[in-house]
Amino acid sequence: MTAATETTADRERHCLIVEDEPVLADLLDDVMRDQGFLTTVFNTSEGVVPWVREEAPTVVLLDLMLPGTDGFSICQEIRRFSRVPLIMITARADEADRLRGLDLGADDYVCKPFHAAEVAARVRALLRRSIDWQNAAPGSPLQLDEACMEARWHGHSLDLTPVEFRLLRTLGKRPGQVYARAQLLDIVYVSGHVVSDRTIDSHVKNLRRKLLEITPGESPIESVYGVGYKFIG
Repeated sequence: MTAATETTADRERHCLIVEDEPVLADLLDDVMRDQGFLTTVFNTSEGVVPWVREEAPTVVLLDLMLPGTDGFSICQEIRRFSRVPLIMITARADEADRLRGLDLGADDYVCKPFHAAEVAARVRALLRRSIDWQNAAPGSPLQLDEACMEARWHGHSLDLTPVEFRLLRTLGKRPGQVYARAQLLDIVYVSGHVVSDRTIDSHVKNLRRKLLEITPGESPIESVYGVGYKFIG
């Protein structure tokens, strides 16, 4: 592991890079530094999870194929305590792998080979989505704190991934409005990211499960046959 010297001002712009290929790690390191981020680089999976817990980085770039624990397992462990924006970077481009990574809580999935500048742009786009605070609607049982990416349903905190948070925020702000799957894909993922409609279905399934844990039998997300979803809470 290598790390830059951190200052207090840097703490809000800290990018963790987990990549075992030295050339790619250096490339990502250079690009993210050019974007104004403090960077920390891990070349193996060892120590990544406790480091994230302790340091709370702004964003994580996570290789999937690593010596020791793989990126899927690391992502799953991180999501047990953190909603930090997380992008998986890997040579495994199968849709099944992408869906698995997204289901485990990744916000984006970049396949090798890639342009490092594109990764930097995706990071910026993810962070732009994590601002402001407002209720989903006046009097709504759904409340959102966008600065902290936290959501409450009937006063109970929801443990959401960043993608799930953006999905709930989009649906909840306009109760009754029907969103097509393609619309939701464009909103919750960085522009240009290619995933199938199944991805949204998977996230909605996970989101419903979490809502139902608080209000059994009362899910505010309805399916609209042949189109997509709407929020009725």
